[in-house]
Amino acid sequence: MTDTNPNIEDVEAFRLRARAWLPDNMPPRQEGVGHFRDFDRGRELQKRLYDGGFAGVCFPVEYGGLGLTLEHQQALDEETIDYAMPLVLNVPTFTIIGGTLLEFGTEAQKQRYLPPIIRGEEVWVQFLSEPTCGSDLASLAMRATLDGDAFVLNGSKIWSSGAHAADYAICVARSNWDVPKHDGITVLIVKIRQPGITVEQIIDTNGGDEFCQEFFDDVRIPVENVIGPVDGGWTVVRGLLAHERNAMGNASPLSSGRWLTPTETGRSDLMELAMTSGQSANPEIRQLVAEDYALRYVQDETTRRVGTGMASGHLPPTAGALLRLMGARAGVRRSDIALTIAGSSAAAWHTGDPAGQMGSRYVGRQAVEMGGGTTEMQRNLISERLLEMPREVAADRGVPFNEVRHNAMPARGNKG
Repeated sequence: MTDTNPNIEDVEAFRLRARAWLPDNMPPRQEGVGHFRDFDRGRELQKRLYDGGFAGVCFPVEYGGLGLTLEHQQALDEETIDYAMPLVLNVPTFTIIGGTLLEFGTEAQKQRYLPPIIRGEEVWVQFLSEPTCGSDLASLAMRATLDGDAFVLNGSKIWSSGAHAADYAICVARSNWDVPKHDGITVLIVKIRQPGITVEQIIDTNGGDEFCQEFFDDVRIPVENVIGPVDGGWTVVRGLLAHERNAMGNASPLSSGRWLTPTETGRSDLMELAMTSGQSANPEIRQLVAEDYALRYVQDETTRRVGTGMASGHLPPTAGALLRLMGARAGVRRSDIALTIAGSSAAAWHTGDPAGQMGSRYVGRQAVEMGGGTTEMQRNLISERLLEMPREVAADRGVPFNEVRHNAMPARGNKG
């Protein structure tokens, strides 16, 4: 997927070059945190990396990358630990979208879209989920009707993180209703800001607004924007979801920097909360803090083991489901621990009180079991693809989609 540069630079030489360049060109990490979806900040930081020759480390040279190896990316990650990095662009722009375009895009699509992605000029999101299909992505009902040299899209997408501030999306739509649900899907590249597309932000339970819903009204997408075969897009979707699982499990080679873990920093927000709230001597609280640290440590080691196994071919791409499942379950447990430590301060707090963050985290904790594919779907993948257990029974298997009962797509103004 990432052809390497024939004139490849030695890893240690690359590391030392980065070490010398970073202090004068990248801000300290704490100055670059910002909002989780601060795309403008991400674009700026990625542009700095590109100008310095450190962007797109594992992307091929012909598409604007450096064509280097995973070892080079890991070396850069280590050197940039103390610097602000465009982490907001990692998921989905670099790791999921970039990986999918590299694997399934036409040469023209790669030449057009990958260079501006690597330069930080264009931010991408995914238009996958719909209000009517839940976790079963293959049951999507957005219509893609071929009309001359374009597909006309009608329907709605939902839970598209950051769509209000992004430029492009990979969109999955139904182009054939006369075949079983997996066989009538087409994947398209969609420019978000164009006539017929309305993006509305959703306020979630903890006050965040990064989730969006999109409404499509006769949106024309040229046929050259199709990724993969018409009506054969499920193969592309499976590949995209594999890239997504790798990204969510921190196992993608296409990222630009990475989040630090408490096992690396030696710090734990829950340990600090226990200390500031005067509970550090409480045996029960100490046990919970230790459990939090253990969960993070085991998750880090599992990520390294599974990531190495997938990179070497010892494990298939679907092994990313292991990382996605573990991350979700551990995240929910850590939210429960945080609420216990915060106590009543998580329900009502003064501005700046870290306990309030724990209450907000708890209210939104279920999202970690849905984003990137629900935990139920990950368990299915593990059982069927890794353990080779029998597939679960599905009443609609092999049935043309127009004969399958499904919910109607809601119209605008009736989004419930």
